[in-house]
Amino acid sequence: MATDAGNPIPRFPAGFLWGVSTSAHQIEGAADAREPSVWDAFTAEPGRVKDGSTAAVACDHYHRHREDVALLAELGVNAYRFSVSWPRVRSEKGLDFYDQLVDDLCAAGVRPVPTLFHWDLPADLDWLERDTAARFAEYVSLVADRLGDRVTKWITLNEPAEHTLLGHALGVHAPGRKLLFDALPVAHHQLLAHGLAVRALRASGATDIGVANSHGPTWAASTEAADVEAAEFYDLLLNRLFSDPLLLGRYPDGIGELMPGDVEADLKVIAEPVDWYGVNYYAPTRVGAPKGTEIEFGGVSMPAELPFSVREIAGHPVTDFGWPVVPEGLTELLTTFRDRYGDRLPPVVITENGCSYPGVDDQDRITYLDGHVRALHRALEAGVDVRGYFVWSLLDNFEWAEGYARRFGLVHVDFETQERTPKSSYRWYRELLRAQDATA
Repeated sequence: MATDAGNPIPRFPAGFLWGVSTSAHQIEGAADAREPSVWDAFTAEPGRVKDGSTAAVACDHYHRHREDVALLAELGVNAYRFSVSWPRVRSEKGLDFYDQLVDDLCAAGVRPVPTLFHWDLPADLDWLERDTAARFAEYVSLVADRLGDRVTKWITLNEPAEHTLLGHALGVHAPGRKLLFDALPVAHHQLLAHGLAVRALRASGATDIGVANSHGPTWAASTEAADVEAAEFYDLLLNRLFSDPLLLGRYPDGIGELMPGDVEADLKVIAEPVDWYGVNYYAPTRVGAPKGTEIEFGGVSMPAELPFSVREIAGHPVTDFGWPVVPEGLTELLTTFRDRYGDRLPPVVITENGCSYPGVDDQDRITYLDGHVRALHRALEAGVDVRGYFVWSLLDNFEWAEGYARRFGLVHVDFETQERTPKSSYRWYRELLRAQDATA
């Protein structure tokens, strides 16, 4: 097992959740066994996905889930975060699939942790419409009624910030809109959907509910006032816009009046207490004043009219996605949240953390994960109540607009044959979990 200066990874508390994450659209395939989603419409448009691919087959998890559950059992995780496809469970057969998946996970001793929305909105719905939040609550009730006798830990939404920004503001993800700040209602309606989902889950008897928000430190490009102001605005837009309403029951100053409907009444729903707070962490972001020209960053075209510009972070290695590898950013993020929200911050679970690298002998991924697990332990030592860590991802998969070019999995997937091959990082994580069990 990889070590830091010859020292093993420190022990985490007893009962700590160790898991891996996936999402339905990225791995399930079997598109003919569900209704279409906004991602099916998006990927059908030429030029939307870099390699021209779709998720119609993906990892064929729908037909091979028992093989994948066996990989989870051999890995030794005690929890598996997957998502439920809203388009799939519009049929009884779709619910049957998740019913069987949950049964198989429980039989393997792996705790099922479903996410109820991971970007694959049914094609006939629209987050610009308030009614979609109500439809989401109805769907959540349906799933909870079917699975709630075995599922005890739930996640409402995954990364509403990215779904709003990339899908509705910049147009590089489904549904492909370029609304810029006119996309704000999408953020509000997703947050409202979260609150309504919490109420629906509580009504079904659920007592362990969280959300998976993407967060990272925002670093100003310099100490110049214009750069600092731009960084503060970016932090508000990508971090506080989604955490303040959930944890404090209010939007950051100046944002609430931009949202639709009776915002004060909606905030009472949005702020329904959660039992834990999920954080997806990948990297910090360095932000400066706008440059007045369109900027290409991380494969995304950032329009000139945005009031900030995203800059490169020098002095750190990068993944093959070009993302900087900054484990200490995770410690910084969690201690910042502890200081910002105090006793309003519930226990934290890292619901995603991972990296894209090619190859089966993926030593760079081992270095990445080793550093981030240590950074997480430092946050624990600093007093942050951290209860779990999920690696993204179990399998190489359909990586949204990147298609199949980016590989985040602990398990290599040959997309022609569907053969699964555990990588070196899979074995590293298995040894880490065995060592943690041995010291528990």
